[in-house]
Amino acid sequence: MPYNNTPIAPSNEVTGTVSLPLARVKKIINADPDINQCSNNAAFVITVATEMFLQHLVEQAYNQVKSEHGPKPRRNIQYRDVANAVARVENLEFLTDVVPRTMTMKQYKQKAAKDAAAGAASAENGAPGKGQGTLDGHVGANGSAAGPAPAKDPVKEIAAQEGAHGTVDEEMRDP
Repeated sequence: MPYNNTPIAPSNEVTGTVSLPLARVKKIINADPDINQCSNNAAFVITVATEMFLQHLVEQAYNQVKSEHGPKPRRNIQYRDVANAVARVENLEFLTDVVPRTMTMKQYKQKAAKDAAAGAASAENGAPGKGQGTLDGHVGANGSAAGPAPAKDPVKEIAAQEGAHGTVDEEMRDP
């Protein structure tokens, strides 16, 4: 079955209707334990704001496609385009943890080895880590640490991330 690649032009006039299902938005709002009640008007406004945000995100992702592919850009936006937009556009930076850039297994192993070497070098010198520690041994902002970080296997970590988040390109894996 062929894909429907025809663009849908956003409406510039307020029609009183939304594309996202209002009932589902209400369910998401009601799932928040901090919210006791939400009026229909508030749910409608949240839905409109969500649609506007998604339109902005997609426009920025498409701008990334146009900047990479020159005069004849692709017609489809891919995950990497959204991740590049999040990384490059200042007002989308808050999504960096939600939409990370993908990396190959080789790149991840190199980064993990570099981070491990930097951590070992700072531990040997007795230099405090950067940041305040947490209960699981991670280091935070002021240099204190709650304890040594447990040794982690980068291959097992990326396999777990791959299953949960899909952040590793399957076609880019090392054989």
